[in-house]
Order: sequence, then C-alpha cells, then structure tokens
Amino acid sequence: MGINGVCLAGRRILVVEDNLLIALTMARLFRTKGAEIIGPVGSVKDALALVNNYKRIDGAVLDVNLRGAAAYAIVDVLRGKSVPTVFVTGYDKASIDPRYADVPCLQKPVTVERLIGALFG
Repeated sequence: MGINGVCLAGRRILVVEDNLLIALTMARLFRTKGAEIIGPVGSVKDALALVNNYKRIDGAVLDVNLRGAAAYAIVDVLRGKSVPTVFVTGYDKASIDPRYADVPCLQKPVTVERLIGALFG
C-alpha cells in the first residue's frame, strides 16, 4: 500500500521538469513507491510527444515553466484524457494562468508524499 492508502504499483506517472537533477530525483522517489515513470522530459514538445504516444497515463507532475515555455498545452491534452495533473513550481500560484486554477500547485521543494496526495489523495 502506498501513501495515504494509495497504491502506486503499476501506476504510470509522467514527469515533466526542465531541471535534470529535480526530474531524476522525482522519478527515483516515485519509483521507490512502486510507480512506473514516463519520462522525465524537460520541454513542452517532448512532453506532448510522450502524452500522445502513451495510451495510459495515471498522473502527471509538471513544472509550469519549461525553458521559458508554459506547460499549459500539456495540461490541455492531459485534461482531454482525464489525467490527474499537478504543477510543481518555484513561482507563486498567482502567476499561473487563471484557466488552470483547478490544477493543484505545489511549491518547490516538495516531498513525494505531497505530490502523491495532490495527484491521487
């Protein structure tokens, strides 16, 4: 059993983060909880390619700002697939486009437990 009664075994989680160290750390932490990782990738283009190539994604963790490009296009596609998504950012929540106010937003640094709670809690 995972965090807060949530089992991550077999769940596929997309990690989109342009800071390689943060991306690899998140991926490793999710793997230790039993999740399968899609990515990590650090650009909107690469993330959209993964989203379009995977039939099943169970959750997604996205940095809001990816090398100067907003991650909103990724969220739009994930919404169409009903994929739970959470933003992880160094920016204030007020800086996020109001159209995405329903997407949970966690400030860096963040624990894997908080990420899991925001996605599946």
